[in-house]
Amino acid sequence: MKPKLVIVEDDQEIRTQTKWALAPEYEVFMADNRASALELVREHRPPVVLLDLGLPPHPSTPEEGLALLPEILSINQATKVIIVSGQSEKSNALTAIGSGAYDFLSKPVQLDELKLILKRTFHVATLEHEYQELQSRLRTDTFEGLLGTSPQMQQIFNGIRKVATTEAPVLILGESGTGKEMVAQAIHRRSTRKEAAFVAINCSAIPETLLESELFGHEKGAFTGAHVQRKGRIETASGGTLFLDEIGEISLQLQVKLLRFLQEQRIERVGGRAEVKVDTRVIAATNVDLKKAIAEGRFREDLYYRLAVVTLTLPPLRARSGDVLLLAQEFLRRNTYANGKDRLTFAQDAVKALNAHTWPGNVRELENRIKRAVIMSEGKRLAARDLELEFLSTGSQVLNLKDARESAEREVVQKALRKHAGKIAPAAIELGISRPTLYELMEKLGIGKPERLSKGTEEVEES
Repeated sequence: MKPKLVIVEDDQEIRTQTKWALAPEYEVFMADNRASALELVREHRPPVVLLDLGLPPHPSTPEEGLALLPEILSINQATKVIIVSGQSEKSNALTAIGSGAYDFLSKPVQLDELKLILKRTFHVATLEHEYQELQSRLRTDTFEGLLGTSPQMQQIFNGIRKVATTEAPVLILGESGTGKEMVAQAIHRRSTRKEAAFVAINCSAIPETLLESELFGHEKGAFTGAHVQRKGRIETASGGTLFLDEIGEISLQLQVKLLRFLQEQRIERVGGRAEVKVDTRVIAATNVDLKKAIAEGRFREDLYYRLAVVTLTLPPLRARSGDVLLLAQEFLRRNTYANGKDRLTFAQDAVKALNAHTWPGNVRELENRIKRAVIMSEGKRLAARDLELEFLSTGSQVLNLKDARESAEREVVQKALRKHAGKIAPAAIELGISRPTLYELMEKLGIGKPERLSKGTEEVEES
């Protein structure tokens, strides 16, 4: 559909010429007086209005047009009113702009100039309309800090509502960067334990030799350096919720002790003999295929069924239809404000690239790209190149053989790294190459530095 444009002009010849020139690009509606103009604006709510100040019954003075301007804006404040008038005195222009006019042009106006101004004005009106829609959706589609309008996320929100009021352990599954900890926090905030602590621990980030002490605590003198008694995370979370991230990474020995805690709600600190009763709800998360780990003997089946009383599987960002741009706009708003910059918008090529990217790093990758782009930006609009996604905005542009080969290699390498949570050794084995060769390949493909791997997957962890 063509965008709607209302032209308010009392001169019949100018109306005819203007409509003839603009009709190919716009759905044009004509009015020659104040009353008919208001009727058209109410009926069609056009994004843009061309308004002549000299209207009957006083076509030689600007009073009628200046009176019509605020009436148009009272119907729709977002309407862009461009004054096109022979009443070109500076005071008229200042009065019109002060009353809310978007622009002021003096007659006679060159058609090429008018077309260019209209194109720009409609573009701004479209961006503002999209921004307002997104802001409205943000107000209605935010659930405990989680954002999404896709059916997949609405299903997750519904699952959170159901499980939050119970005491059942929850297992959250999903790729890295999908927001598993945010879901756990949402469950806690909706539970009867919300006034107590939410304690999170990443089981893969702590050495195995220290993880037991971190979880269960220790008594004074239990080992070298244990100068005082210390409560573990399980005990600290008593009365509240314990979030065990990357549960698939803990050792079999520790799995046994964790299973006993889940069964009895009692723990023994490292180096202690007395049992400590705790009242801790457990929410666990992993990006590992636990059923495969059970089959391979790396994860206890009885522990799995203790943890997975209720399972929530988070969709990857690429499967969340319509959510990418919604999230991108919210991250842009947050980071623009945090960095003290004027409001930024996305250029058209950036929108195309955002929708075209497969987001292997999921929501975390999207947030990081936008955060970096806002910091480095110099203009008012973020382009695809600012997001380092410019190669995705070229549409059906034909790649040469070298580019096509590198694109395919990049996809295969990133897939292997995602599968193994960014660990180099197992990824190299799957790819059938050595670790040094994989490092060289990552460098060549632009994912070589560990700190930059967040673009495509989790931070690289050498095994």
